[in-house]
Amino acid sequence: MIKVLKIWISKGHDFKGRHGKGRMNFETKNCDKVELVAGRGIKGDRFFNHKPDFKGQITFFSEEVAGQLEKELELPAVDRSAFRRNALVSGVDLNELVGRKFSIGSIEFSGSEECAPCYWMDEAIGPGAHEWLKGRGGLRCRILNGGELSLGEKKLSIGDGL
Repeated sequence: MIKVLKIWISKGHDFKGRHGKGRMNFETKNCDKVELVAGRGIKGDRFFNHKPDFKGQITFFSEEVAGQLEKELELPAVDRSAFRRNALVSGVDLNELVGRKFSIGSIEFSGSEECAPCYWMDEAIGPGAHEWLKGRGGLRCRILNGGELSLGEKKLSIGDGL
């Protein structure tokens, strides 16, 4: 089982392509459910229809990792949307899904790669976050079949490698 705790979309990029220009402040919209479109992404999100076969059609981040980061870096409670991932989940080691097909409920994904943290994490989260998140930055995925992703506990099925 996997628990989907939070889902966010944003119409724009706060950090991508912003080196030397400062952060943008696009709203991060908290959603109870979102529509996923195979091969295209999340309707309404900044990466929807980004480019063919895009590796980050949806991104996941672990609540367990967020809690560990707060503890080890002695940070106050971090707003989970600050990680700029689409879904906050609990109950799975996301690194184990890299290079594998899996499903959450009836929606199928392929785990493309780790969401490598960027240096902006030190500003968005706190000092030391960029380095600490290396190898724990979340999961980028391709959406293999469309459907609705909603909050709550779901069946997680993990298949073979890609």
